[in-house]
Amino acid sequence: MEQITNQVILRGTLASAPRFSHENHGKRFFRFYLDVPRLSSAVDTLPIVAPEALLESTLLEEGALLCVTGQVRSHNLRSDGKRHLLIFVFASSLALQDGEPANQVTLEGFLCREPTYRRTPLGREICDVMLAVPRAFQRADYLPCILWGRTAQEISRCHTRDSLRITGRLQSRVYTKVTEEGSQQKTAYEISALTAQILPQPLP
Repeated sequence: MEQITNQVILRGTLASAPRFSHENHGKRFFRFYLDVPRLSSAVDTLPIVAPEALLESTLLEEGALLCVTGQVRSHNLRSDGKRHLLIFVFASSLALQDGEPANQVTLEGFLCREPTYRRTPLGREICDVMLAVPRAFQRADYLPCILWGRTAQEISRCHTRDSLRITGRLQSRVYTKVTEEGSQQKTAYEISALTAQILPQPLP
């Protein structure tokens, strides 16, 4: 069986009490948000989805220090005739746990579109990629990743179907979307890469 690498470890403060999200195959799932501080003192507010069975074994109260392990997942939501890519953490374990903030992501997958390389007005190099990370039952999660500096330059030379191993953190980013109805504040989620390794291609 093919090994799947999609791991996330978060430790932060429970920002909201769990609320019912959805039901699937007779199982109920709940959604909540975790505040994880960065070294820069900014805070990433990250969406977590957990099965009801996990919540029954862990009493969660707003403000509690919580460690979450699981996988970064994506889901295509259709609304208003448009597709929206939802990014969240699917929890496999929850534990009330003191300690330093943690935000560690490890992914292996392949590029499902060509990388986008750009420079900021201050000259910083950035490369945006969409990584398809295989999941069980021949499914995949499509996860936006952002790379910086020399790593951005190296990965910008990759192409669709090239395989990567990325380590980094899951971050939230607030932006303003301007529409005909006016401007709206929205939140995007992406993996900010610390390292990226080009993996050897499997033999045909």
